[in-house]
Amino acid sequence: MAVRPRDDRDGAHGDDSGPYGAPGGGDSRRSGRDAGQEQRQERRHERVRSADVIAEGVRGAQPVEIPGRLCTVAVKLLPVIGASVSLRSDGIPVQLSASSDQAAHLCEVQATLGDGPCMYAAATGAPVLASDLTAGRDVRRWPVFAQQATAAGVQAVYSVPLGNDAVCVGTLDLYRATPGELTLRELRTAQLVASVMTVALMALPRGEENGDGGEEPWLSGLATDHDEVYQAIGMIMVQLGVASEEALARLRAHAFAHNRTALEVARDVVLHRKRFDRD
Repeated sequence: MAVRPRDDRDGAHGDDSGPYGAPGGGDSRRSGRDAGQEQRQERRHERVRSADVIAEGVRGAQPVEIPGRLCTVAVKLLPVIGASVSLRSDGIPVQLSASSDQAAHLCEVQATLGDGPCMYAAATGAPVLASDLTAGRDVRRWPVFAQQATAAGVQAVYSVPLGNDAVCVGTLDLYRATPGELTLRELRTAQLVASVMTVALMALPRGEENGDGGEEPWLSGLATDHDEVYQAIGMIMVQLGVASEEALARLRAHAFAHNRTALEVARDVVLHRKRFDRD
């Protein structure tokens, strides 16, 4: 996990800088103010450019299409090959959408393992930047996920929480083909996309606010597949006489042992093709 995003302004000072970071110490404060103004103006321009791309990406979209559209926008704006968005729900990331089958698969891998950058970002409410899944501390931290990710053609994963300082409702996960850190500019862009995603999710209509009740909230149906996971957990609880946490652990362990996702095994349980027996 990257401790600090790479600043794309690192190394900007030349060798002729004075003792206060600018030639001729007397002008250092004014030069510093000018540089600070330029940086703030640059950040504003970056934000406007990114906002324009986001606005264009979601223009004309139905509410149900917004998570997928924003995943596509993230891939356009950032040096990544895929993106997925998931909600945090009872210890299982519930996938809402993804930009590709590869991104969807890696989201499901984390849900199956119960481990990975998105799980930690959801738990801490802070960005998790696993910049190199081929070597070093990211591999030591998530050895199984790192192996699965690199086998799928991904060597770095960045997970940005959705929500605010008080609550994390899910994560935006970004997948990169090669190792590398995000610059500060790129991290700000990722956080902007995550902020728009959060606003879209938090602004969902409630069923009781729909007047005649004829229209369902647009979130319903996005995560329908994972209803099967919760149903399977309930069935495993009955079959084994265990609590929900143990049932989920058994489901994940079986999926991992058979190189399948938790969702695939859950479907077999619900369809009575798989039964968990007491040891």
